[in-house]
Amino acid sequence: MRADTATWRVNPNALRGRIAVVAGATRGAGRGIAAALGEAGATVICSGRSSRTRSLKSDYDRPETIEETAELVTSLGGHGVPFVVDHLDVGQVMRFADQVRGRYGHIDILVNDIWGAEQLKGGPPDWNKPIWQVDLQKGLRILRLAVDTHLLPILISRPGGLLVEVTDGTADYNASHYRISVFYDLAKVAINRLAFSQGHELAPHRATALAVTPGWLRSEMMLDAYEVTEDNWRTATAPPGFAVSESPRYVGRAVVALATDPRRDRWNQ
Repeated sequence: MRADTATWRVNPNALRGRIAVVAGATRGAGRGIAAALGEAGATVICSGRSSRTRSLKSDYDRPETIEETAELVTSLGGHGVPFVVDHLDVGQVMRFADQVRGRYGHIDILVNDIWGAEQLKGGPPDWNKPIWQVDLQKGLRILRLAVDTHLLPILISRPGGLLVEVTDGTADYNASHYRISVFYDLAKVAINRLAFSQGHELAPHRATALAVTPGWLRSEMMLDAYEVTEDNWRTATAPPGFAVSESPRYVGRAVVALATDPRRDRWNQ
């Protein structure tokens, strides 16, 4: 795959026949990853709480829905399937896993992208406070949303499968930088470690687990914060780093590149 965007083209059949699950596909990186998998022809099971049915309550009062993501996947050439799931509810998670196994028999790609704590972590005035000045209930929910939701018991049952944990910050960066609060810091380190431990368990099955981190992501929430759209984001009044921000589809295409790499096992753990 070439980096030259003038010549690079999506292969619409690169993942044709592959079954992917993207947990947390409603918006942001999750939607971008689901969309990119759809571009490559995959069947993408998109899970999340935000639904047109409003049957579950999301931590965000946002307009995006899991059905929209599934429709986007289909419009791009894949097959999108929405599943309304609260990944903090054990019963719902187990039913979701059983339904996926029953309907598809196996999956080839599992992406854990659930976050949901953007509002809980607050803005810059709330950052860099010691643990005794942070609301414990909010802090513990950050950990639940960031870590517990990623413990999805769906086995990649065929050789060569790929499990992707989406986090924030590389292992090296997080090892040497304090991240906003004890709770946020712990959440981001934990996901990198989760990819490591799951890679250990999946290696005997010839499957690969790894963590990916986007850069400054132009999510729907980020674009709204700067009062711009994906079409005019370069006009935003924002810090200099925003000039090299990434679209959600960018990290999605990175996941596709991993999924189509016959030597992806070299990145395990």
